[in-house]
This record gives sequence, structure tokens and C-alpha cells, in this order.
Amino acid sequence: MKVKKALFFSAIIAAAILAWLLVLPQPKTSAPLGNKISVVATFYPLAEFARNVGGDAVEVWTATPAGAEPHDFEPSPADIARIYRADVLLANGGVDAWVRKLEPELAGKGVRVRVMADKMAFKTLPGNAAAGQAAESLDPHVWLDPAFAMRQVELLRDILIEADPGHADGYAVRAGNYLSALAMLDRDFKSGLSDCKKPKIIASHDAYGYLGSRYGFTILAIAGISPDAEPSAGDLADLSDLMKKEGLEYVFFESLVSPSLAQTLARETGARVLPLNPLEGLTDSEIAAGKTYLSVMRQNLNELRTAMLCR
Repeated sequence: MKVKKALFFSAIIAAAILAWLLVLPQPKTSAPLGNKISVVATFYPLAEFARNVGGDAVEVWTATPAGAEPHDFEPSPADIARIYRADVLLANGGVDAWVRKLEPELAGKGVRVRVMADKMAFKTLPGNAAAGQAAESLDPHVWLDPAFAMRQVELLRDILIEADPGHADGYAVRAGNYLSALAMLDRDFKSGLSDCKKPKIIASHDAYGYLGSRYGFTILAIAGISPDAEPSAGDLADLSDLMKKEGLEYVFFESLVSPSLAQTLARETGARVLPLNPLEGLTDSEIAAGKTYLSVMRQNLNELRTAMLCR
């Protein structure tokens, strides 16, 4: 299956490259003053940060559609053709592994490919074959830690200034404003989670390691780094026993994957389910409701305070 998938993806890339060559785009330089630059973000948090820093000077397109899980996403030929026409491609690393397959050709045609993992120290985790993880893997979920999100925003500011120096002042001002909002979010998490009776949570997948490390709570995950890495029956039994032993009363689920495992575990232990959003993407209804990274993170804070019995 892996060979077939690799061949299929290679065929998609080849088709997209051919389509791109037919329109003969020119190598890219800095954007002319007054023109918007085209930015492709692989998934939601990078797109959200880019819009806040870029403002009216950028046109941002998110490759992973609303409601789709980015761990499983593969771009279509039409997606790849659109990426080839961009000025900048923003990637995280880990979540969006498909970027590495395109990177050499994109860079050769003048698309600035910028991967956060190349500029930030991601945590290395031990593998878990039962949970579908490799012998060693990187935890890519840095955007869930407001302090790391601030670092991503700083990197984005510099990337946009490099691509479009004519709008440097605007990028710097907007980045500063958004960094202030993230600093306030960090302070709220610190104060809101400073005194919790049960600083341990059961989450749908292993996305909250950076957040837990920053604010002093432990995460036990039903699935692995990728939410489609399902646990064994033994793993679920162990979690059930631990919940009963420690009196954990809540299980977290998320909107982009099935809540069935979380609901099953809650039924077996008499616990309740609560939403906790890893912000890998928003649904159409969440977007229509005007939700943002900042508002969802504050909602996450409220849910964490409930589950961990914080004062």
C-alpha cells in the first residue's frame, strides 16, 4: 500500500508540474509595491497567523480545506498547481509531510518554501508501534503553546518582509499587535491553570504535549501523534483503569475526528466528554461563527479548567 500511495502521489506531482509548465510562470522576485503577495499555508494555524500579520498586503489560501484533518491530507493536482503560482508556501513540518516532496521543485521555480520545523526545536518523542508511530517521531503541535505560537508569528513577520520589503512597516506593526494578544493569552493560561486539583487530562490524540509542558499538566492520549493512529484494546483498558483509580471525570474529544473512542471510554468509566480543539483546522460552522485561534484557545482554557478542577 505504501508503494502504491507513493506512486500515486508521484503521478499527481508530475501532472501538476506539467500543468504549471504549460502556463509558463516567471521566477518570482519581491512583490511590487501596492500588489498583494500570494501566500499558501498548509493548514489552519499558519493561515490564521499569516492573515493577522499580512493584513491587506497578502492573499492567503489554506491548502487543507475547512473540516479536513491535516495529518491525512494530500493535495490534488489542482492544489499543487495553485501552490506553484504562490510567492510563499508556509509549512509546519510533521503535520504536512507532503511539502517535502514538492520542496525542491518549488524552490527551483522561485516559490519561497518556509518550514517552521527548520527554524524551531520540535520535541522528539519515543515511538509507539501500537499507536502507529515510527520508532522515533517529532511532535509537530507547537502552535498550541502560545509561546511557540509567538515564535511562529515572528518567523512569519520576517518571511513576509523578505518576500515583500515594500510593506515591511505594516508587517512589523501587525505582528507586534498580534504578539501582544498572544502574550496576553499566555498570561491567562498561566493564571488560569496555576492551581488545579487534578492536573491530568485524557485527550483524543497526543497533540497537547507542548501545552502541558508550558503550564504544568499531564496528557494521556487515546490515539497517537496522528489522530488516526488508533489504540489497542489493551491501551483502552489501561486508560479506563487509570481513570477509575485517579478519579478523572472527563474525556476530551475534538471536532475533526470521530468522538466514538472518547465516548466509549467515558461510558466505561462514568466520565463526561468535553471538547478540546487542537486547532489543526476549523469546521465550516466554526468559521461561520467567527471563531479564531485566540477565541478557540480561550475556549480550550475554560474546558481545561473544568476538567482539571482549577480554582
